[in-house]
Amino acid sequence: MALSWPGRRTNSAAANIASIGVTSKLQLDYEKKGVTPMKKIFMTFLILVLLPAVALATNAELAKKAKAEGKVLFYANMTAVQPIMDEFNRETGLKGQYTRISTSKFLPTVLTEYQAGKLMADILQAPLPVMQMLKAKGVLASYSSPAAASYPAWTRKDDQIQVFGIEYVALIYNKELVKPADVPKRYEDLTDPKWKNKIVMANPATHATTISWLIGLKENVFKSEAEWMKFIKGLAANRPMFVKSFGPTPAPIESGEKLIGISMPKYIITKAPAPLDWAHIEQPLLGTPRGIAISSSAKNPHAAKLFMDFWLSKKAMGMLSANVGEYVLAPGIFPPIDGINKAKVIPVRTLSDQEIRSWGTKFKKIFSQY
Repeated sequence: MALSWPGRRTNSAAANIASIGVTSKLQLDYEKKGVTPMKKIFMTFLILVLLPAVALATNAELAKKAKAEGKVLFYANMTAVQPIMDEFNRETGLKGQYTRISTSKFLPTVLTEYQAGKLMADILQAPLPVMQMLKAKGVLASYSSPAAASYPAWTRKDDQIQVFGIEYVALIYNKELVKPADVPKRYEDLTDPKWKNKIVMANPATHATTISWLIGLKENVFKSEAEWMKFIKGLAANRPMFVKSFGPTPAPIESGEKLIGISMPKYIITKAPAPLDWAHIEQPLLGTPRGIAISSSAKNPHAAKLFMDFWLSKKAMGMLSANVGEYVLAPGIFPPIDGINKAKVIPVRTLSDQEIRSWGTKFKKIFSQY
């Protein structure tokens, strides 16, 4: 399956301000307006030489102001971010500090600090639904990073939240205990009785990301709600073991207590050399978009912008992908996981709090019947 993103490009627009497409459009405008060849040359010179120079000057001015602030504070729900912080500090001479807050505690922690006028973070990173709730409360500031110019258009729906990756979900299995012929080829294969008592997953009654993923299957994969519900009930009938989140899912697969799980491909990297692999299914992989934004109460706003630019760069996204196995949206960068570059990975719809609660209650009832 080929990966296809609307508007995804392989060149960096931030580094190539005067692209061929832009130049061609201007040339057509010139011809319509009767601009002379000499004027065309002069205008092209402005685009190819002076505009990049202005951009460099702007970057230098931003770096100077960031240097005066001296530091940047970053709240994130992601793990293994420290190497990127270290590289940012090394390149800029600033002191970047990273605090991890779990997804379940992120919103209440940030809102409590913000409403008390004590939010320390300059930059905030969390799943898109959380970021959207923070936006609604006025916690986020406006900033459109030039480093994200080549990202898919759908990742920049406003000038506050920038989506940079997808918390992708797949079927992870123990490759030493599961025969190649038994590896699922479709999600429906999880309903085969051979998987009874051999599956692990985050609790679909309480884990918001798993709830969103299951609804994503209904809206993006299954042809009808009847087929989807048949899958849900078949999965429930196989009596999966429930854990609190994705984090604990690899351990029972690695140990052989369970053989397969609804989990995240990144654990193939972070848990290496554990005998983990992912099922190269025929259907799309789904996941929750990850967002990042500057705090509206940032005490170091210029350093925050500089960090945002660095975070969204191919260098930082390459580190996140290679070292942590994250699925990022910087063009041409994929985790070093066999076959992931050929998978179709799509973002799931953001569910409202009411939808999460409602579906959680329904899934609890369905799965408790078996």
